[in-house]
Amino acid sequence: MHGEPANRPPARQTGPMQAVTMTAVDEIAAGQRPDPEPGPDEVLIKVQATAVCRTDLQILRGDLPTHRLPLIPGHQVVGEVVSPGEFHGRRVGLVWLAHTCGVCSFCTSGRENLCLNAKFTGWDRDGGYAELVTAHKDFVHPLPDGDATALAPLLCGGVIGFRSLRVAGIGPQSAGARLGLYGFGASATIAIQVANFWGCEVHVVTRSPAEVQRAYDLGAAWAGTYEQPLPTQLDAAVTFAPSGDVVISALKALDRGGTVAINAIHLDRIPQFDYDDLWWERSLRSVANVTRADVRDFLAVVDSARVQTQFEVLPLENAPVALERVESGDVRGAFVLVCD
Repeated sequence: MHGEPANRPPARQTGPMQAVTMTAVDEIAAGQRPDPEPGPDEVLIKVQATAVCRTDLQILRGDLPTHRLPLIPGHQVVGEVVSPGEFHGRRVGLVWLAHTCGVCSFCTSGRENLCLNAKFTGWDRDGGYAELVTAHKDFVHPLPDGDATALAPLLCGGVIGFRSLRVAGIGPQSAGARLGLYGFGASATIAIQVANFWGCEVHVVTRSPAEVQRAYDLGAAWAGTYEQPLPTQLDAAVTFAPSGDVVISALKALDRGGTVAINAIHLDRIPQFDYDDLWWERSLRSVANVTRADVRDFLAVVDSARVQTQFEVLPLENAPVALERVESGDVRGAFVLVCD
């Protein structure tokens, strides 16, 4: 999926770039940073759009351990390569996985998402809350033409939702499968479109009437709140809410042999539950990161399924406000940051 940017950004003068930087837990502000210099096997990317992810908030709040300071967050990045070389002028995307060792037992068995020495965009490396970002050339993903702001939310919520479906046992072979989605934020609104494309019968459990209606608008067979009983048992479920209680609700809804995939990098305590809830070969699985193959396969499905993203565009300097709104639940879809 190679493509040139539909609207190439104007040439940028060298000098301090605009960026939003985390300097300590709970401390983040807009300002200037020196332009980054790409190292060996790296490219320099002019950022066109970066989507905000709840993981960015969890890093800021200290729910995830701090890996470096100061840190420029952001791992759903769309931009154009501006450094010389084979990638020059290409539109590319960056995702959470920024680098792997390539030699450990996980990397050599198709499980690079579990690499013991993995590095992550916006956590170990500076991310896309900036005008410029560097990345390893083997971990940039060619993107198609189109609106950069619409593409950015695909690069974490979309890809990790896609992997979560796979972990739950859902794929092109799953026509007719009864799938539950617990929580209906940005990732779930993309996952439902993929699941519908694969012919699943999707049931959505969420908090608010507005999200229930949104689920129906996106093709849910049934949608309701956590207080309402599901109309059927489920063959598979994906939980998106960072709540252990939700995991148990999904587990209790499974039919025999079903799987719950937990789409969360941080989760509160899972309550004690009866073994009968797990009996009959039901299973609980976590979802950790993504692989480059996940990204390629997902982007191919996006084309076929005509996946649409919902987002609100904000200027880069409003990133702290966007994170506060994510924390309070004042978001529909995703926030996407753009430079002036």
